[in-house]
Amino acid sequence: MSENSMVADIMRQTPGFGAPSAKIGCMDPRIARSRAVLHEAVIALAGERALDEITVADITARAGVNRSTFYQHFSDKGELLADALEAAADAATGSLREMDQADPNDPMPPALLTYLEHIRDHAELYRRVLGDHGSGVVASQLRGHIGALAIDVVRRVVPEGAFTVPTDVVGEAFGGTALGVVTAWLRHDPLPDVDTAADWLWSMVTASFVASPPPQPLP
Repeated sequence: MSENSMVADIMRQTPGFGAPSAKIGCMDPRIARSRAVLHEAVIALAGERALDEITVADITARAGVNRSTFYQHFSDKGELLADALEAAADAATGSLREMDQADPNDPMPPALLTYLEHIRDHAELYRRVLGDHGSGVVASQLRGHIGALAIDVVRRVVPEGAFTVPTDVVGEAFGGTALGVVTAWLRHDPLPDVDTAADWLWSMVTASFVASPPPQPLP
């Protein structure tokens, strides 16, 4: 399979991936294109082997760009991989930013299911990133990015008082909880289906952060 075919295959397998994220969509088209092909290259390579075994030369060869282009956008391969995973999260969950109301009893938003489908399609990549021997820096940045998305959604759609803790705590906790559930899910062999993982994630999130009805005073 040619490098271009492999990249195209990665994009076809990832719901939303390859569509411009909000961050890339507002860039100069040439810059956006360079970043996009670098994202595609590192996603493909990190699905094949550990980040420590990947060189900048591997990435630029797969992307079809030179080293100077790489360093115009990223300081190292870890920064690139973190940025690529953030872009994938943005592409899969973009519809969350269009929500204008929510109820704690609502079912899990479809966008989160789409994101879990992306993770399933790149299970080896996420096992490497989130596993015991993965990249702590990349995982930390992804957790923070997911938390920031959660804060953005919470501030716009959840009624005041629906959460028992401040929104910044919700964001940090949601990011950690989401990746914790995903990490545990990916350890299972055989891998449970996406609907099962979605049930696990949504039950953990709603049980952890949504306020229960206040206790009634004793008669």
